[in-house]
Amino acid sequence: MLSVITAVLPALLFAQEQQAALHNDQTGSGSFQVKVDQFADLSILRYQINGWDMLTTDQKKLVYYLTEAGYAGRDIIYDQNYKYNLSIRHALEHIVANYTGARSGKDWEAFMVYTKRVWFSNGIHHHYSMDKIQPGFSQDYFEFLMMETNTWVDPEVVQAIFDPAIAPKKVSLDSNKDLLLSSATNFYDDDISEQEALEFYQARIDKKASKPISYGLNSKLVKTDKGLEERVWHVDGMYGTAIEQIIYWLDKAVGVAENPAQANALKLLIDYYKTGDLATWDAYNIAWSEATDGDIDYINSFIEVYNDPLGYRGSYESIVEINDFEASAQMKVMADNVQWFEDKSPIQDAHKKKKVVGVSYKVVNVAGESGDASPSTPIGVNLPNANWIRAAHGSKSVSLGNIVEAYNNAGSSGLLKEFAYTKEEIERSKKYGQLAGKLHTAMHEVIGHASGQINPGVGTPKETLKNYASTLEEGRADLVALYYIYDEKLIELGLIPSLEVGMAEYDGYIRNGMMLQLRRLELGAVVEESHMRNRQMIAQWCYEKGKKDNVIEKKVVNGKTYFVVNDYAKLRTLFGELLREIQRIKSEGDYAAGKALVENYGVKVDPAIHKEVLNRSAKLSSAPYGGFINPRLNPVMDADGNIIDVVVEYPDNFTRQMMDYARRYSNLPAMN
Repeated sequence: MLSVITAVLPALLFAQEQQAALHNDQTGSGSFQVKVDQFADLSILRYQINGWDMLTTDQKKLVYYLTEAGYAGRDIIYDQNYKYNLSIRHALEHIVANYTGARSGKDWEAFMVYTKRVWFSNGIHHHYSMDKIQPGFSQDYFEFLMMETNTWVDPEVVQAIFDPAIAPKKVSLDSNKDLLLSSATNFYDDDISEQEALEFYQARIDKKASKPISYGLNSKLVKTDKGLEERVWHVDGMYGTAIEQIIYWLDKAVGVAENPAQANALKLLIDYYKTGDLATWDAYNIAWSEATDGDIDYINSFIEVYNDPLGYRGSYESIVEINDFEASAQMKVMADNVQWFEDKSPIQDAHKKKKVVGVSYKVVNVAGESGDASPSTPIGVNLPNANWIRAAHGSKSVSLGNIVEAYNNAGSSGLLKEFAYTKEEIERSKKYGQLAGKLHTAMHEVIGHASGQINPGVGTPKETLKNYASTLEEGRADLVALYYIYDEKLIELGLIPSLEVGMAEYDGYIRNGMMLQLRRLELGAVVEESHMRNRQMIAQWCYEKGKKDNVIEKKVVNGKTYFVVNDYAKLRTLFGELLREIQRIKSEGDYAAGKALVENYGVKVDPAIHKEVLNRSAKLSSAPYGGFINPRLNPVMDADGNIIDVVVEYPDNFTRQMMDYARRYSNLPAMN
């Protein structure tokens, strides 16, 4: 629950594949095309692997093996997201590969948009809103395509595609409904209720444990004749055929590890995949957290719990990272001063850590992503998630530098010009916006998630705060970043030239939380995604609490609404007050207060403002969401079949990459 900061794109055919050349630009020059496609509400981008030629051959091999391990498990996230996703994806891919009719016209174009949306979201539900994606073509046309390509799909699966009443929401956080029965995720059997699942784990969890096991992290909860049981994800259990391939590539990675600590962590991860033992998972996370030497790192396994409405089960993801030496050196100063930030925090003294242990921060360049991290990717990661491991053994925080760079190079200033109130705001954002965003990400991860502690005897947030835990945690980390980005300490540390950087971040954060992010929602919808709830909760709370002093002013000019920060110092004070309260909620496990905060400020949408945002945004060309095509790593072999080099290619066609992945990495059956 601690790791992901999502990014918004800044204002910012298979039959022909053999004839299409891969775009290959390894120069890093300005000729590299970042944006390659746009459809629905999505932009498809590319990123470059900066510094690739600086790696040794063994380092290149290590990166190659780790990326292959990640891709080997990509089927898993589809199945986790919804039980019919793999059946649907296989059918769509079979049609794309084999249809010989007219690949043009309204119906075919709508079919391809739907197919690409399914690839982007790893299933038939929107990756962010969680709503089921509605096809822009008829069931009759789909059945025609199936007949023409000899594609067979169970009628229940076809009905699931086209009937809006079936599985309408991947993850429901509506506290007025049964969270499991109203969610489509495949982490629980369809007939298991929220209360049944909670009782199952309440009987197993020791709330007094100083080193609590991450129960449920790597299993599906199923109902049998004997009652509820866990189907564990390991090589001899559920998802075994994919996990076998993950292990194969991880084992190769061990052979070229940069140092013994890195190799030991990889071996523990392999053991975890073989056994499914959660104590081994903890041992792996400790070893991984302490393996800080080397230029290559990775994330791989069942990690983030956002897709489980109860916050137990981890979605499969993989990110392979190469250290960005220059940028990491610049940002190391923040990790070195993490105790100062903790000591000066506005939270209660009882909730502060007396000693913040082992926070490492690096800027990295991504070499490949898979599972829940692709195509839609985080821009910052902080792991491990277990609070007790972080407290005793430290954590790793990374900013995905080349991903951020690609986003920045793909955007336009249209949204900024449309929603910023003054030229001064616009110029400040252009001058300091990118630096402010990087610092916010760094402080969110390094200081935010590392800060604070839970009171003795209080359970973990997923037990105490339940469906509000993720929103509150992301809000807590955001507030730490917001509080300190307008602090002169950052000038003293050489991280910012002036407090105008903080002003730029405050302008943008309020603008986004109050208005801009609403362009992601359909008119009439409420906010349900945890990060969106977090941002709106903070912005709305500060707007309301600051009304007396006119801290944030709502202005309407020529029918256009703006939210303008009038007093940056007082806004910082409000950020500190809200941070103090959210930390108290987490430390004390105050579910009622957490629920009230999220529901009152983070969920409901002003319909008039929402309609206005949609109308103003529709005139612009930028898409609300962006995701990435991965580079392709091609091993070069000698006469004996040994890898002597790995060459990077940069594909420029989303459909071709997804079809290539379908051929190379379809390791699971349609139903699991």
